[in-house]
Amino acid sequence: MKPMSNTGAWNNIALPRIAVTSGDPAGVGPDLVLEMADDELPCRLVTIGDPGILVTRARELGHDCQIETVMDIQSARPHQRGCVQVLPVSCPANVTAGSPSVDASPYVLGCIESAVTACMNHHCDGMVTGPVNKALINDFGVPFSGHTEFIAARFGARRPVMLLASAEFRVALVTTHVPLVEVPRLITANAVRETCEILLADLKQRFGIESPRIAVCGLNPHAGESGHLGSEEQAVIVPVIQALQQAGHQVTGPLPADTAFTPANRTMFDAIVAMYHDQGLAALKAIGFGNAANITLGLPIIRTSVDHGTAYDLAASGKVDAGSMRSALFEAIALCNRQSTRH
Repeated sequence: MKPMSNTGAWNNIALPRIAVTSGDPAGVGPDLVLEMADDELPCRLVTIGDPGILVTRARELGHDCQIETVMDIQSARPHQRGCVQVLPVSCPANVTAGSPSVDASPYVLGCIESAVTACMNHHCDGMVTGPVNKALINDFGVPFSGHTEFIAARFGARRPVMLLASAEFRVALVTTHVPLVEVPRLITANAVRETCEILLADLKQRFGIESPRIAVCGLNPHAGESGHLGSEEQAVIVPVIQALQQAGHQVTGPLPADTAFTPANRTMFDAIVAMYHDQGLAALKAIGFGNAANITLGLPIIRTSVDHGTAYDLAASGKVDAGSMRSALFEAIALCNRQSTRH
């Protein structure tokens, strides 16, 4: 057994309580949890998942750590190196690393539900979600477009906003997990305005940016070329930007998406708003993949996640990079700490 570090100095500090869901049991989620066990983490960290799966994965990886079951998140102690505190959720499916199974879907959803319930009941201060396979959950018969929408529905949030943040810049999305053919009809004045308003409010309240500056991408090439390459900019996006500017917000755009993410723009703005998933995330992941965090805005809770998928081919390989999980966790810790100081 690895020696645990002395975290006694933390015991009298109101460290944030963070719930981490272990994701698809056949993917890299369990590996990521075990990787973080060796880190110095200033929080009370509890993994929600099946302890048996973690024990098996630790054995496959040759990872010497202690798996400790807790009955509730409220009683979790400060994280100790070499130890994983687990709130148990049983997985009835047979689990083999690298071999996904639709039968594990109820378990995956159950872990998310447990974390959401803990946040609702104020038993934890924030949640970090491990990667899941959306297609398998849908194949099981449960409509599931992603964590963002699933968690927002549980809280009755009208418009959750997906924000991806790396060390270089932040990208928020007006539309998320929808087919590209549906995007134009979803680019409405309300959608663009509400996304920008939520982003501006959370940059100020959650990130501590007193006067946030955001840029808004156009939908079409060259931001519509003054209406010659599409009408959405002139009809929808420009009027929203003008209204936000008149309300005193620092909003610029619409910018052509092919130049919106230049180094100058990444330093000039606190966040860039993209109209659809790949428009914004292709740029962010080209620069910061593996070290970015997915943050859901517009919720009454703090929720972050990794910027990648289940990576079945890397499960139990010992070659997993936990950079994005660490980014997601430390973003959650920072947001929780900032929230506690505001209250």
